[in-house]
Amino acid sequence: MKVIFLGVGEAFDENYPNNSSLVLTDKTKLLLDCGFTIPWQMWKFNPDPNFLDAICISHIHGDHFLGLPALLLRMWEGGRKRDLTIICQNNIKDHFAGFMESIYSGFMELFEYKINLVESKDDKQINFQDLKLSFAKTVHSGENLAVKIDDGNNIYAYGGDGSPIPGTDFYKGLDLLVLETYLYDQEKIGHSSIVSAIKFAEENKVKCLALTHMNRDFRKNDLPKLKDKIKSGTVKIIIPEPLDEYDVPREGIEPS
Repeated sequence: MKVIFLGVGEAFDENYPNNSSLVLTDKTKLLLDCGFTIPWQMWKFNPDPNFLDAICISHIHGDHFLGLPALLLRMWEGGRKRDLTIICQNNIKDHFAGFMESIYSGFMELFEYKINLVESKDDKQINFQDLKLSFAKTVHSGENLAVKIDDGNNIYAYGGDGSPIPGTDFYKGLDLLVLETYLYDQEKIGHSSIVSAIKFAEENKVKCLALTHMNRDFRKNDLPKLKDKIKSGTVKIIIPEPLDEYDVPREGIEPS
């Protein structure tokens, strides 16, 4: 399993694209979240209209799903004919056609490929090609679902937005966990911090923790001064840049 960090930024960062990852295996290419700045990142990485097999959306906030219309229309424009699966909560699934119509009126009727909408739900498991996907709620201002992905060899979880709910086994023993960490040690409503994310990863025996979705001013002004403090004796910690790649797991890497 390989993870491509298409974007690692918060909603309003002019320099870092929205939080989003690609998961690549031998059989599947899955996009996790598609905020309004992600289509450009996707096309930079691979402009092939047939590249993706599926898209999974964590929640209905714009920096996590508003890039869908542009992405889907470019697939159509590029000649895509094979089906595409979109995994999302019912608040997107039930209104998807109206959403697309409001952005690009009449264009979905021209699509030569079928969009299969599959409901994601807390405690639900979805089998898709060689992947098993499961979901868990987080503490956020809107209903967000973290997604855990198992390819039979490695297990990766992407938190979307919000702090993990304590006391769950959902995150135990992950090879890679991606959490949004808005500030260093302050918990904002619906957002975790770097300190709490590291503690959570240590408690759950996570092998590698990726810190994303940082506040734009914190990233620019404070992160350079704090980098030496961002460490763990048991968890490998990375702060990815846009389009960074990560092989899950990386054998032989010592914790930071």
